[in-house]
Amino acid sequence: MSLKSAGCKTVYVDGSFVTEKQHPKDFDACWEEAGVDPTRLDPVLLDFDNSRARQKATFYGELFPASFLADIKSPFLEFFQTTFDGHAKGIVRLDLTRWQP
Repeated sequence: MSLKSAGCKTVYVDGSFVTEKQHPKDFDACWEEAGVDPTRLDPVLLDFDNSRARQKATFYGELFPASFLADIKSPFLEFFQTTFDGHAKGIVRLDLTRWQP
């Protein structure tokens, strides 16, 4: 995984992939930038053009740096932990330091 090889330690997964939906078609995720060497990242991870079409085609989902703003006031990590009506919700934390391919 390019995030791990670039030094990313944590990814947070959200969206229908982590709900009770029977057949999710994609996922939404954000990744912590601390310790990441941007020169080792797959350039697709930083391509947000055309509604992130290249990310969706490559990874079957969308991945954002955790500190990037998802809306006017919330970084993605915070945004993913809130429902559209403002209630707190859970997301899945993946510890890439423990992940073995």
